[in-house]
Amino acid sequence: MKLLKKIILGIAALSIIGISVYLGTNTTQDIPIQKEIQNLPNTELIKWGSGSLFDIFVDPKDFVTINGKQIPMKATFELKPDLSETYSEIGVYDKKNKPLVIIPIYTASAYSEDGFYDFYAGKCDTCTTTKIVSIDQLGEQSSANAVKVLKLLGYDSITDIELDKNPNILSKYDKIILLHNEYVTKKMFDAITSHPNIIYLYPNALYAEISVNFVDNTISLIRGHGYPDSNIDNGFDWKYDNTRPDEFD
Repeated sequence: MKLLKKIILGIAALSIIGISVYLGTNTTQDIPIQKEIQNLPNTELIKWGSGSLFDIFVDPKDFVTINGKQIPMKATFELKPDLSETYSEIGVYDKKNKPLVIIPIYTASAYSEDGFYDFYAGKCDTCTTTKIVSIDQLGEQSSANAVKVLKLLGYDSITDIELDKNPNILSKYDKIILLHNEYVTKKMFDAITSHPNIIYLYPNALYAEISVNFVDNTISLIRGHGYPDSNIDNGFDWKYDNTRPDEFD
């Protein structure tokens, strides 16, 4: 029951973070309170605000204008020294078997320049194959903020590349947390959907099938998202597809 409460509180924490980013004394030794970001060398981050759970910093180049307002698409978060008790409750710092977060590198690659979305937009006929990006290129479409927050709260994580190469790794964990892992291989899909305890933190997960070429460092769209036929929705015909109605919320 306690673990369930922590997971629910953790999800609530992420919801608060999303809202705050879009709009607008440490007594626990094992909680890593960070130094002030302004004091870090070679940083261009500016303080965007102080949310309910975290201080929020952004890079000026990550702002876009939406409806006349400047909105940061990515953020960096700091733990607040006076909230160590809260972090102890929603974090998993002292857990021996922590929930495992799957970082969606493949999805970040699909959304990158010359990626699948240039193909969908009719800008590129060959962009159903695209290069795999590095982890530092995660964006808002690939749950960049959630990755940072869950790391702050002590969760274990691997990339989807690591999972694709070793799907049996999921058997070592009691609980798996999926983010916006929209593009996955069949091997990943089978491993994830056969695990008994998956938390789908975002809609639109497990939506399209891809293949991977590790020699060329590329992914290719196989099926889903209206490809290769416009009538195809979920590429795996997954009966628990969680895309609608919340994909654009």
